[in-house]
Amino acid sequence: MKSQWKNGGLCLKGILRVTLLSAMSLCGVSNLSFAQENWPEFRGPTQQGHAEAKNLPVEFNNEKNVTWKTPIAGRGHSSPVIWENQLWITSAYDEGKSLHAICLDKESGKVIHDVEVFTNEETVNLNAKNSHASPSPVIEPGRIYVHFGTYGTACLDTATGEKLWENRDLKLNHQEGPGSSPVLFENLLLVNCDGYDVRYVTALDKQTGKTVWKKDRLGGLNETGDINKAFCTPTIISWEGNPLMIDPGAQTVVAYDPRDGNEIWWSKYKGFSVVPRPVVKDDIVFIATGYMKPELHAIRLGGKGDVTESNLVWKATAQVPCNSSFLLVGEELFMVSDAGIATCLNSKTGKPLWTKRLNDSFWASPFDANGRIYFCGENGTVTVLKAGKKFEQLARNEFPDGIFATPAISGESLYLRTLGGIYRIEEKK
Repeated sequence: MKSQWKNGGLCLKGILRVTLLSAMSLCGVSNLSFAQENWPEFRGPTQQGHAEAKNLPVEFNNEKNVTWKTPIAGRGHSSPVIWENQLWITSAYDEGKSLHAICLDKESGKVIHDVEVFTNEETVNLNAKNSHASPSPVIEPGRIYVHFGTYGTACLDTATGEKLWENRDLKLNHQEGPGSSPVLFENLLLVNCDGYDVRYVTALDKQTGKTVWKKDRLGGLNETGDINKAFCTPTIISWEGNPLMIDPGAQTVVAYDPRDGNEIWWSKYKGFSVVPRPVVKDDIVFIATGYMKPELHAIRLGGKGDVTESNLVWKATAQVPCNSSFLLVGEELFMVSDAGIATCLNSKTGKPLWTKRLNDSFWASPFDANGRIYFCGENGTVTVLKAGKKFEQLARNEFPDGIFATPAISGESLYLRTLGGIYRIEEKK
């Protein structure tokens, strides 16, 4: 069986009914002043992989257009997060028995903090392509929140590296290892716990780590535990003036009120081990249904209760990813399957505009900047395409080790995590 993971809200458009919410906006910091410099969570300040950089390089490798490279000990697939001059990642040493949060100086690549957050006498089963440090952190001024699935969740002081609180109560059998990244909303840290043995969503008080609410997933537990699990990171939007957490799990995507966990609407499907983070455009949310035969569902926002039949606008079944998230640029929706088939669809109709093989396998999610799309491959390739209705490859860049983590962008620099370390990549003048 394949492995399954991977592994927010700048207002994308002046839409009255729906906007995206982010760690930056929710902690009272202007998105406009920090959108270029800060990358606070998985897939960045928009939750959807959009970067505002205008001059990211198109051609680069482990030597070309590299400002610095810092080797990182251990193994981890978590994405880098950035706030001001700090870049944070997580890593697992000694096969998960020692779990670390590592802070680099963004400008120099120098290690500022290497904090052992948790130690474990024993570790859980792990798929060969996953890591014990796959969930991405989330950061805000003064605090970094790290999550290692069943191993624990913690908050650190970004200035000192001191652990401010920890919570080790969120126990579950991931079966494949941890994957879901936490999300900040107001005073809450939201966490998915979709395991082989338990299925629930919970909110922790971000000041103390104590549980504020906990909600069992709809549908309960299936006797075949394998189809209970999921590894998704929710997307939070404002819909008609109210917050909405869109959160796919096994067999069902649910829209929750993130303040109390109340289920607003849900849509059912056949699938489990869902990984791709939902993306939103206008009044449509795009979700993946997961293994074994992934589908892309375009679901109209709104309604109450079961909207499985009433709100499905269209669906696609060909070359849909199990792991990599979707990317919306204008009216086009881009995706790449695990096996490396890239597809561009019309987001309004689902009609395919082009399909092309990229000659790699893909786990990381794509991002766009200045009309270019970057796809990072498992075997160390970064393919750069021109966004649009026609396929146009601008470059194919190669690194000596694999890429499983989704990159971060700050200013005009790309921060790329490979299996060997972190690169700062920028155009050399």
